[in-house]
Amino acid sequence: MSGPQLSGKPFDISKQEVWRAYQKVKANKGAPGVDDCSVEAFEKDLKNNLYKIWNRMSSGSYFPPPVRAVEMPKPSGGVRVLGVPTVADRVAQTVVAEKLEKRVEPIFHPDSYGYRPGRSALDAVGQCRRRCWNRAWVVDLDIARFFDEVDHQLLLKAVAGHAPEPWVLLYISRWLKAPIQHGDGTIAQRSRGTPQGSAVSPVLANLFLHYAFDMWMARRFPTVQFERYVDDVVVHCVTERQAREVREAVEGRLARVGLRMHPDKTRIVYCRTQKRKGDHPEVSFDFLGYTFRPRAARDGKGGIFTSFLPAISKSALKRLSARVRSWRLHLRTGSTLTGLARTINPIVRGWMQYYGRFYRTALYPLLKTHQRLLGALAAEEVQTAADLQEGQSGLEEGDPSVPPPPEPLGLGPIILVTKDDKSRVTGDCYARFCGSPGVRLPRATRPAALLAKERR
Repeated sequence: MSGPQLSGKPFDISKQEVWRAYQKVKANKGAPGVDDCSVEAFEKDLKNNLYKIWNRMSSGSYFPPPVRAVEMPKPSGGVRVLGVPTVADRVAQTVVAEKLEKRVEPIFHPDSYGYRPGRSALDAVGQCRRRCWNRAWVVDLDIARFFDEVDHQLLLKAVAGHAPEPWVLLYISRWLKAPIQHGDGTIAQRSRGTPQGSAVSPVLANLFLHYAFDMWMARRFPTVQFERYVDDVVVHCVTERQAREVREAVEGRLARVGLRMHPDKTRIVYCRTQKRKGDHPEVSFDFLGYTFRPRAARDGKGGIFTSFLPAISKSALKRLSARVRSWRLHLRTGSTLTGLARTINPIVRGWMQYYGRFYRTALYPLLKTHQRLLGALAAEEVQTAADLQEGQSGLEEGDPSVPPPPEPLGLGPIILVTKDDKSRVTGDCYARFCGSPGVRLPRATRPAALLAKERR
């Protein structure tokens, strides 16, 4: 332990650290834990709650409660069990996570992207795309049940090498052993793994795989490039022989650190392009919601050629389509477009920002379906406004019995149409939805959309 003990406690943890951790937990929101205490309920006695956390952590008497198990369906089938700590426990974990992150972030590998400041999943996808152009073979690695199988002893050994403060190691060891409480009230003890959903799990996962995979790859295969987003890994190889060698070596390495490579989901993929015309059964793989495969592309002169490019995966597109259907827009005839815009725009804008970064035309089928429903609502709203104005045309201005004129539609970025967008072939026109590229607006709704545009 370094520095003077200003608080008189065994461990020097400042109240400012606890306060900053709480601010971060509040910003992230999240569901209640086993105590059913939400962030709002926690704030009702904020001063005392934060003092208890600081006092117990500083004295070494903080013991975490069980985490609440929440089952989340996987896109590929099955469920993923998340561990939801209490609000107070999330604050305590955040204090430790920020302390540890400052120590380990400078030593992490440059090709590690998950849960790191200044790095994102899109950065990993972009780097993967560039390397697929340069190297013909990919090993798509899948670590089976990583968060459930992490070896506690190896993880604590890694933490001890980067945490001179004894309380960091102490509390991490307690969180690793904290039991999980299931929905039926049963409590399961844990001897391996770190639950997904906890504030400290991301930095622990990165630290474990830093030594288990990143640094080992740098020593064993110094010329082989890879991208790792926590336990999602893509390795780029020059030849098929090298790819097979890497796969076998990684499988052995994972076994030595207590992990297991999924035998069915780990594949060797050939990055087929216009110039790479070899024959191989696997020519596509999924990474962070994108599917990489041969796709048509346009060169600088307008010519079409085949490249190896990412686009939104079928599973992600299916998930987004299910979300759109859950809104049941065709039944929300009493809603205004303005109200729908406030709800839908942030969601769709997020989809466009992530899945529209690469090969965004793959999103058009989803947006076209969405647009048809919104076009019908636009036609109804415009017709209602026109009927109201027609009914008031014969009344004297200033009559108190006359209701005020309707407010402008306020469509915002939902539907933006210009008269020049009309198709010469179909008579349809193209609209912009939430700042997206053009999507087809059916001809039947075009007059209403144009009227809405003129009224803005």
